[in-house]
Amino acid sequence: MKTPQQQTLWRWICLRVLTLAIGSVVLIAFSMWLRFVIQNLWVLHHMPPAKRREFALLLEHPERDLARFHHLMDTGWGISYSAPNVASADWLMLGVLVVIAIPFIVLLGLRSARPLSLQFSRLATAAGAIARGEFSTRVGIVDKAPAELARFTRNFNTMTHQLERYDRELRASHVAMAHELRSPLTAAIGRLQGMIDGVFKPEPAQLQMVMKQLVLLNTLTDELHLLSLADAGRLLLTHNELDLVELLQERAAWLKPQAGAAGMAIAISPSSPVPFKGDSFRLGQVFTIIMENALRYACEGKRLEVAVSRRPEACEITFRDWGPGVTEAFLLTMFERFTRAESSRARHSGGSGLGLSIARAVCEACGGTVYASLPAGGGLQITLLLPVTIADADKKSET
Repeated sequence: MKTPQQQTLWRWICLRVLTLAIGSVVLIAFSMWLRFVIQNLWVLHHMPPAKRREFALLLEHPERDLARFHHLMDTGWGISYSAPNVASADWLMLGVLVVIAIPFIVLLGLRSARPLSLQFSRLATAAGAIARGEFSTRVGIVDKAPAELARFTRNFNTMTHQLERYDRELRASHVAMAHELRSPLTAAIGRLQGMIDGVFKPEPAQLQMVMKQLVLLNTLTDELHLLSLADAGRLLLTHNELDLVELLQERAAWLKPQAGAAGMAIAISPSSPVPFKGDSFRLGQVFTIIMENALRYACEGKRLEVAVSRRPEACEITFRDWGPGVTEAFLLTMFERFTRAESSRARHSGGSGLGLSIARAVCEACGGTVYASLPAGGGLQITLLLPVTIADADKKSET
């Protein structure tokens, strides 16, 4: 079913105002004309036939007998009919019509303005709810509302959806953040206190344990700082010419010892260069995060396939593994902060629960997106869509 096209606010207002104004004038003019027609038919119907024929002739040529013409007019329509008096029947009739038309004009005007007023009222009520912290509030679009107001309502709902997501993530992050920061800090303090109390000897092995917890704590703070910059729109990116395949091969080479220990092979295709213009450091960080995620959770599949393809508007990079995968419900939250499918195994393997959140933040800062899916045959597939910059696209079109 085809939805009716909404009108712009200017056209919406003009159409209703002009329709109301012109309709009122036409209604009053039609009523006056109808009153004259009915009166003339009434008078002519009660006029004798001979006098009616005489009046018809004089109506075409009143100058033949002007006195007789006025006599017939005064006899049929009354002396006041042609009197220049404000209190004449015509003016009284016009006044009555205006008095009768005013309530109808007001009612029609209010009825016409109701979609506009109702939409603003809903928005005002929803804004009050948002101010009270009820971020789940949404506003329905009123039928026949102007296009700008309908678009504003949709943007308002998008804003509240984002606020709800940010609020949910913030609440969850505060709890998870306190736990994640407390764990290495407590371990480091406990180990140092043990050395101070003489329980442990201050030897390199003990100090290395403390150092490991401090490094983990430093990594967590760096990751949280990066996410804070991304949330504030302050994550600065460089745009340099690079080869996505070469960058992926470089990241895979860095992870080769871990991949060998896990018994997983990383295959990258195609082997030919795929030029791109972006931030090699941040993109390499994203590639490393996704590959390490596969090494932690999908080593049972023994294989990670990375495919790069270039479209006119974007580059698509897919990471496909044959591990145990995740549930469909987890797909909706796996890119949120401190989210783990199996928290105990992730913490044991060194995962902070921030990696995929960082990957999403970097992709969004690049103007792209990242999402996960469950392909046929099992496993998990993570797809990156990175938009081609204008300069890069122009360069490609010239070649």
